Amino acid sequence: MPRVAVVGATGAVGGVMVDLLAERGFDDVSLLASARSAGKEVRGRRVEEATPETLAGFDVCFFSVGSKASRELVPHALKGGALCVDKSEAFRLEPDVPLVVPEVNGGRALENDGLIANPNCSTIPLTLVLKPLLDAAGLRSVRVATYQSVSGKGAQRLQQLLDEPQAEHDLSVDWTFDGEEFDEEAKIRDETRKILELPELTVSATCVRVPVPVGHAESVWVETDQPLSPDEARELLAAAPSVRLVDFPTPGEAAGEDEALVGRIRRDPAADNGLVLHLACDNLRKGAALNGIQIAELVLSRRPVAA
Repeated sequence: MPRVAVVGATGAVGGVMVDLLAERGFDDVSLLASARSAGKEVRGRRVEEATPETLAGFDVCFFSVGSKASRELVPHALKGGALCVDKSEAFRLEPDVPLVVPEVNGGRALENDGLIANPNCSTIPLTLVLKPLLDAAGLRSVRVATYQSVSGKGAQRLQQLLDEPQAEHDLSVDWTFDGEEFDEEAKIRDETRKILELPELTVSATCVRVPVPVGHAESVWVETDQPLSPDEARELLAAAPSVRLVDFPTPGEAAGEDEALVGRIRRDPAADNGLVLHLACDNLRKGAALNGIQIAELVLSRRPVAA
């Protein structure tokens, strides 16, 4: 089995990744985090500080830390020969770094130079749903409104929600604003274009944070190149990998699940060849940790680790 490191093990995504790695048979896993978090325990195991020295000797390193920390630490793991799967935005739009959702563009993962980027937690389920529609009828434009749970902001924000009075719950935005759009909205546009390999695709996003612990929801308006009926779209999505067709997807229903849930598929009368749908996905699992593990599993299946 490969020697694996989870960097950022004390975070919301890191904890889920530790659980999923155990469930999927990875039994040689080291837990690393910042100096501030070193010494803490995750699932009864002690966390070490992530340093150039402690990053040596691994076959796979999963990074669930901020962009600054990733830029500092990833090169050391790469130098040691590890396959690095990074969840931050640090490398996602670098032209020589694959940005991968295995069910959508898994072949790109095999074109890596040691580093693969894990997409945004809203982009992953969106592209899972768009890919079968693209293959069947082409895509002309995509508009999306996201309703993102507070766990997407991290474990500390999640605990804050759980501790605060319900009367204080409200919609919020906590992303960087450039005067026109939030960086989260730009990420969805740019990452969707890269994953689907449609650099000119019209994508417009509006993002808000909702007082939900886990699970992101998205309402999506799609215009296809060729006509596609709601029934045809349902049939395509019912057969799509890591997608489950339901009547009305909710974050609560998606929490703890490995698929993106999709439903409320109907015609959009405001656009030619228009469809409207709604989806929900566990942002900590398929939206982050599981997708990263699946990337590594895909690469390892083609590049076995020596015993």
